[in-house]
Amino acid sequence: MIRIFGVFTIICATLASAGAARSDAPVTIFAAASLRGALEAALDGSGIDARVSYGGSGTMARQVAQGAPADVVILANVAWVDWLEENGHIAVSTRTDLLGNRLVLVGPRGAADLGELNADTLLERLDAGRLAVGHTEAVPAGIYAQEWMQAAGFWEALRPQLAETENVRAALALVSRGEVPLGVVYASDAQADPGVRILARIDPDTHAPIVYPMALVTGRDSDGARAVLEHLVSERAEDAFVAHGFTRVGDLP
Repeated sequence: MIRIFGVFTIICATLASAGAARSDAPVTIFAAASLRGALEAALDGSGIDARVSYGGSGTMARQVAQGAPADVVILANVAWVDWLEENGHIAVSTRTDLLGNRLVLVGPRGAADLGELNADTLLERLDAGRLAVGHTEAVPAGIYAQEWMQAAGFWEALRPQLAETENVRAALALVSRGEVPLGVVYASDAQADPGVRILARIDPDTHAPIVYPMALVTGRDSDGARAVLEHLVSERAEDAFVAHGFTRVGDLP
């Protein structure tokens, strides 16, 4: 059984869940927002009783550090997991790189081809509109997007027209609803939403590799949590992730 909970609902259960995780309790997973849908598919049929809370990776990491009762974390950025590790919040021996992803530029469904990808064509398409991205100082997809724009020489021109969001799925929704003409999201997000169209695939050499590390939270060891870690690196789970637009770690550029 897989249940999805809001992060604040999970946090409110902290007192009731204090201490080490019970072996018979549902496994609580804190996961990057971009994993919504794919993670359920990967866990489907595993027999594991899990509940999943989604959010921006920075938000998830900070909540874990503050004592939110997560058993397993899967984030979309190596730096946030490094931070958790440095502060003693994850069991280092359980850390593994689970998945990869790619960055794409999207427009609403039916958007015209963009042509050459440069600052002029992007500004022309934006007109008075905004470019939706995850927050460029905290959300991994936004951090990668900023790295790309800086490497491509677009940053200074596009920075005033950014619409920064709390997670990548919020950026995706702005494009899908037609509220902005362009957005930078993951390829898996674009695949998940028929309301958007991929206009360009961003060169992976222009930003840090997109990696999703997974680890057990310190003090939350249980048979169920270990079963989640084992299942999610299985071939069956990997195939489910790939079917949802993610990449195998071995296929990263």
